[in-house]
Amino acid sequence: MRVLVVDDERNIRHTLRVCLEGFGCEVREAATPEAALAALAQGPADLAFVDLRLGTSSGLDLLPRLLAESPNLDVVLITAYATFDTAVEAVRRGARDYLPKPFTPAQIRHVLDRSREHRALSSQLESLEGQLAQAVPEATLETTSPVMHAAIGLVSRAATADAAVLLRGESGTGKGVLARALHSMSTRRRRPFVTVNCPTLSEQLLASELFGHVRGAFTGAVKDQPGRVEQAEGGTLFLDEIAEMSPSLQAQLLRFLQEKQFERLGEGRTRKADVRVVAATNRDLEKDVAEGRFREDLFYRLNVIEVKLPSLRERPEDLLPLARRFVAFFAKTAQRPVTPELSPATERMLLAYPWPGNVRELRNAVERALIVWPAGVLEPQAFPERIAAAAGSVVTLGGPHTLEEVEREHTLRVMASAPTLDEAAKVLGIDASTLWRKRKKYESGT
Repeated sequence: MRVLVVDDERNIRHTLRVCLEGFGCEVREAATPEAALAALAQGPADLAFVDLRLGTSSGLDLLPRLLAESPNLDVVLITAYATFDTAVEAVRRGARDYLPKPFTPAQIRHVLDRSREHRALSSQLESLEGQLAQAVPEATLETTSPVMHAAIGLVSRAATADAAVLLRGESGTGKGVLARALHSMSTRRRRPFVTVNCPTLSEQLLASELFGHVRGAFTGAVKDQPGRVEQAEGGTLFLDEIAEMSPSLQAQLLRFLQEKQFERLGEGRTRKADVRVVAATNRDLEKDVAEGRFREDLFYRLNVIEVKLPSLRERPEDLLPLARRFVAFFAKTAQRPVTPELSPATERMLLAYPWPGNVRELRNAVERALIVWPAGVLEPQAFPERIAAAAGSVVTLGGPHTLEEVEREHTLRVMASAPTLDEAAKVLGIDASTLWRKRKKYESGT
């Protein structure tokens, strides 16, 4: 393992070097932030031990700079001034671990083992993610956004524990994708990952879905049926939109979280299950607690580790790469011979639109564009009018557009709505061969 030691005390650097080399590591040293960045520029590192106080500089301030240079670097903050607030801030800025001075060789060995395990799990996750992305294009954690990178980093750290996790963020930000990633990185990854969508079922059906029922428990219960809790035994139970759960079900869930015990509907027998719970919500749970809609004790049970997912508006650097990934995916699905490109006007439009539906809305918009727009370059007109209008991109009669732009827009819209090329040609008042040539021209982007 390649390790960088950043500390302004020469004795500490030497002690760490001797210890790390004894564990088979390749070690580089740096006494200042500038030297640390220069060392990374010379070659990558897997792990960095960074002192909190570097002369007049702060290791906390160096953290994001190191991660910007090497996003996959595991950073461990070391300090003789350990406080809870400092530890929280270090993790928030991207640190993998926190080590108070004085430390022992056994503690260093433990940090190395954890880092190796994390890197192995990350490699496995990338493989699983690649497989999943073949069918679900938004199931990717690739990002250049610092806020998204911090959220993913917190999830990867939470994966090694067994505490409840609460994922918070707007609809469409990828809470389900991140929940599955957490499961894939955890020690429970070989056991089931089970999802329950709380808003889709009535209270009775949701109780049955969660905890199961016995025959005769309610009308239509014709046989014994285990619930999702039992199906998730040894694995992870993902409760999507947890805020929509009724008060009585909240009480049952609280008991399960506290005691790992439950009963099927209509049955007196108490059962146990070893399940990790991950919950998600787009609601302001603190407000729901204050107004009596959500149990405070359940909120604290679920919110052991809180991860906030940024909206697409908060990670604009990811928008165009995501859009291009969706274009490539849906072009392949539609068996188009050439993957279309995004025109400069389309890129400006995508960046200007606020995306209230986040990644899910972007996915649907790109899928629709690939269906209705046969040209080789996706123009703003290929997207729903609410999106194109947000950037003033809709071609309208009487607007500041050339005749060629108006003709192209009208032709493409007629082709998209007509069942066949011949029908479209009839509507346009031209013969099918002329329309075929126009379509080829549009597909080539000329």
